[in-house]
Amino acid sequence: MKKLENKTVFITGGLSGIGKAAAIEAAKEGANIVIADRERGDNIKAMDEIKVIQPKALFIQCNVSIPEEVKNSVDETVKTFGSLDVALNNAGIGGKAERISDIEDRDWLSVINIDLNGVFYCMRQELIQMLKQKSGVIVNISSISGKIGYAKSAHYTAAKHGILGLTKTAALEYATDGIRVNVICPGFIETPLLTKLDLNNNPERKKAIVDKHPINRLGTSEEIAKGFIFLACDDSSYVTGTALDIDGGYLAQ
Repeated sequence: MKKLENKTVFITGGLSGIGKAAAIEAAKEGANIVIADRERGDNIKAMDEIKVIQPKALFIQCNVSIPEEVKNSVDETVKTFGSLDVALNNAGIGGKAERISDIEDRDWLSVINIDLNGVFYCMRQELIQMLKQKSGVIVNISSISGKIGYAKSAHYTAAKHGILGLTKTAALEYATDGIRVNVICPGFIETPLLTKLDLNNNPERKKAIVDKHPINRLGTSEEIAKGFIFLACDDSSYVTGTALDIDGGYLAQ
């Protein structure tokens, strides 16, 4: 039997990168797939790839920084599939590389509203539904930046640290309700977010980043997705409140 057979998996930011890879892996494991993302455009082609594997796949347009849209997305998920069994809170953005004294309010808030507030809004609605079911799994996506400081990235780093705090707190609060909550901390992964750094046209900068990883390469979205499947299924039934580092050894240094 597949590891997520007949489970409903709700993924934010699921049209590209880690979210898309996680959706594809979950579909292979038999899950119904719901993608909540604010983009349509060309990225909607991702839904076609997912539906080839699992026809029971739904796209919902959602900006996770707007609580009403998050609530509507969770409601639509339950209305369509009857439950919300697994949630992957993955939606996130980067920010301009600046020192703290140079960050303007709008730039700070744009990152915090998506990367931290968005995770809180999603968790709140997911937990409300999972409490009704007395079961559920939540996996949040943080970063190695959730465990270390990273110069010129205060907004992103603060948000990713906050996700770890939310995860641990929720794991404690809902441990006796049949709900597990964990977090993944990826290293530098080949995703559209990383592509915006234009590393392929800056080999020296790319090498400097690769060199920070003892495994001597960047990670792939598929490798993060495999970790997600482990945390989402019963293979990790005794795991809650844990941060899973998938970082090529970055944090071991």
